[in-house]
Amino acid sequence: MRKRYAVPLGVLGTGVAGIGYASVIERNWFRLRRYDVPVLAPGQRPIKILHISDTHLTPGRRRMIKWVSALDALEPDLVVNTGDSISHRDAIGPFLDLLGPLLDRPGVFVYGSNDMYSPVPKNPARYLWRTSQKDYSKRRTVPDLPYRELGAAMTAAGWLDLNNATGTIKAGDTEIWLGGINDSHINKDRYDEIAGPARGPLNIGVMHSPEPRNLDRFAADGYQLLLAGHTHGGQLCVPLFGALVTNCGIDRARVSGLNRHGDAWLHVSAGLGTSPYAPVRFCCPPEASLLTLVPSASA
Repeated sequence: MRKRYAVPLGVLGTGVAGIGYASVIERNWFRLRRYDVPVLAPGQRPIKILHISDTHLTPGRRRMIKWVSALDALEPDLVVNTGDSISHRDAIGPFLDLLGPLLDRPGVFVYGSNDMYSPVPKNPARYLWRTSQKDYSKRRTVPDLPYRELGAAMTAAGWLDLNNATGTIKAGDTEIWLGGINDSHINKDRYDEIAGPARGPLNIGVMHSPEPRNLDRFAADGYQLLLAGHTHGGQLCVPLFGALVTNCGIDRARVSGLNRHGDAWLHVSAGLGTSPYAPVRFCCPPEASLLTLVPSASA
């Protein structure tokens, strides 16, 4: 009788332990990734960009709030927020606390779908055969989160709204041309509104979801660095295999990290948070990234 139940109970115990690790430990095991990106002209001073994404903040995430606000000690020249900042209508105040002193630095932002639409319970297995894009096509058309107030709070601090918009910002000694689009995951991207050759010696494209059709257009227009989030790095990854899904059109090999896309560099953040209905991460710890732009040997 003991042997009969030993294996099932062992498997059950392992599963419970795994869920506990993924939801309590790794979900709060914040990491800072560092990358050098060779896009500057010879002799130009390095530029530090702090890339944050997918906080999916709800009131009470004090550990995340404290960790992100402390990143101001890195003294970034520019902060880029690629969306899905909130997951609760009362999270704008906590999100501003999360940014803290970073709001006093030059910054830009775009929205993600979860800045507009509150999270709902879903069967996570569905991501194995479809993205969540269809969830917004007919059933959810009216935003129920205060995304306009969220954007107004960031613009009031001097941050640049790049939702289907372009603009310039000075980071350190360098004038940067930036183009951005609203979230393609809910069909709010309007690249035609920003299309055309990028206008600066340094050009950065900003988006939430790294859809290849938009990445292609950014690269063709001369943007040297593309920044995105949305994927959560797969969120649940398999050791020695990696992400099972990307929840968008990007391939699994580039679900997170720094890679090439044509002539451009692409950085996809694995993000800092999760949906409150799926508060787990496995082999994919939450992250922010410090990208140091340095001179290119071929420039």
